[in-house]
Amino acid sequence: MSQQSFGELMGEVASDLSALLRQEVELAKAELRQEATKAGKAGAMYAGAAMAAFMVLLFLSIALWWGLSNVMDGGWSALIVAGIWAITAVVLLASAHSRMRRIRGLAQTTETVEEIPLAMKPDLGE
Repeated sequence: MSQQSFGELMGEVASDLSALLRQEVELAKAELRQEATKAGKAGAMYAGAAMAAFMVLLFLSIALWWGLSNVMDGGWSALIVAGIWAITAVVLLASAHSRMRRIRGLAQTTETVEEIPLAMKPDLGE
């Protein structure tokens, strides 16, 4: 039975730990690629659904314009439909602007990251 020195044992531990970390990083990369592919496919489906919803709104708007043109001039009915969409856009823009002003960033993460150097300092009985 051969006796290894403490330095040799620590070298093996460091080597094993390094290999383990490399394997974990490779696993994380593989999982991220897999999840990114799934997210990309879902994103394409969302884009397709958004396009379909846009077409529905377009044709509903045309139908409303056409229906209103039965009781008034076609130009006025087009302006009414455009006005409805303008009001919708303003309401959505104001709502989005209000929500964006409430975003404060990564406050908790910033706070905890700033505490890391303090945690690494040795406690000298203070």
